[in-house]
This record gives sequence, structure tokens and C-alpha cells, in this order.
Amino acid sequence: MHESVFFLSGLVSIFFERAGLFSKYKIQKKLNTPEAEGRCILHLILYHVGVNFPVIMFSYPAFKYMGLKSSLPLPPWTAVVSQIIFYFILEDFVFYWGHRLLHTKWLYKHIHSVHHEYATPFGLTSEYAHPAEILFLGFATIIGPALTGPHLSTLWLWVILRVLETVEAHCGYHFPWSPSNFVPLYGGADFHDYHHRVLYTKSGNYSSTFIYMDWLFGTDKGYRRLKALEEQEGKQS
Repeated sequence: MHESVFFLSGLVSIFFERAGLFSKYKIQKKLNTPEAEGRCILHLILYHVGVNFPVIMFSYPAFKYMGLKSSLPLPPWTAVVSQIIFYFILEDFVFYWGHRLLHTKWLYKHIHSVHHEYATPFGLTSEYAHPAEILFLGFATIIGPALTGPHLSTLWLWVILRVLETVEAHCGYHFPWSPSNFVPLYGGADFHDYHHRVLYTKSGNYSSTFIYMDWLFGTDKGYRRLKALEEQEGKQS
């Protein structure tokens, strides 16, 4: 489920770039070279086979131990919705602090700089990272389901939503129909793209899906100043 959703959704932004589609919605005008995109895909295949696959295999017994169910009946929608909301809130909290820690000097230089090799992100770069970071921040995604022991269908839904969110945040395009235009406190591509193109010591915008943690701790001030300046320039023109 994870691999299918990730690669199918992640390849879309590469297609947009290569075909020149929706260029007016592209956040950065710079394009990645086919060589850079191919290198990313090759590394992803190696990482997913060598890191993600073993983690998924070894985590299954842990999920079963915590109460993961796969038999009928399916859980009521109220249970599904409440669990998914809990997962998002918990993941945002854990991811924020883990991501902020990765921007300290030593961890950035030796681990997180791999993810920032692509200053102009595209969908697949969302999981292009050092193996240690994959394990470190991947913990934020699985801790919620591990604690609650959901039904397998709920776990699938969570994986789909989480993958689509991170791919969208790295896609490099801000569309009129982007979720951030409609969902309160949703970060999205424009919010996270700023994080990739600014010097790592000043980037801020560490949040995962929802941006309340950056707002609470003031780590989105640079981004907010830029948005205010752009809005003012738009009014003047």
C-alpha cells in the first residue's frame, strides 16, 4: 500500500515538470534535471528495499501485539475518524521536534543534509533521506497506530493520507485546489517549499501536516514575513 501510493503519486510532479504542465503554478521556476530525478529514484529503490521493507516486516508483529485487527466487521466510522485525527496530532508533535532536532549543526551535516540535496523538491524527494532519518522520522508516523492497535483498514487509510500529504508538500506546485487553500492550519507545498530553499539555520517551517507547532514556537516567522511582503507587493502592483 505504501509503495504503490508513494510512487504513483510521486511520479506525477516529475511528469508535470518534463511535460511543462501547470508551470504557472510551480513555486520555483528552476527545473530538476532528468539525471537528478533518476538519481533520486535509484536511491529511493535502494532505501525502500534495504530500510523500509525490513521495518515494515518487523513492525507487523508489534502491531499485532498492540491489537491490530484485520477481520470483519469493519470499525465504525466514528472510531476511524477519531483515530486518524489522533494520529495526525501525535505525528505533527513528534515530527516537529524530531525535524527541528535534525536542523542542529551536527545532525544536519551528517544526516538531514541528504534530504536537502534537492533545494527544488518534487514529490518523490519526500522520502529521499538518510537511512537514519527514515527510521527517526518514520517513528512519528507509526507511533499512533502502534499505541492504539487499529483495524487494518484504518491503518491503510492512515498510510494513504500520510503519504499523499508528504508527497503534496514536496511536489513543488501550489494549485488553486491545493488543500492549504481550504483546510485550516494545513501546511502544504508552499509552506514546505520555503523550508527547502532557505539556509538550514534560518528555514523554520518544521511542521509535518498542520502548522500549529511552528506557530506556537515562532519558527515560521521568516515565512510569514515573506508572505506579508508578497501580499503588499501584489497590492501595489
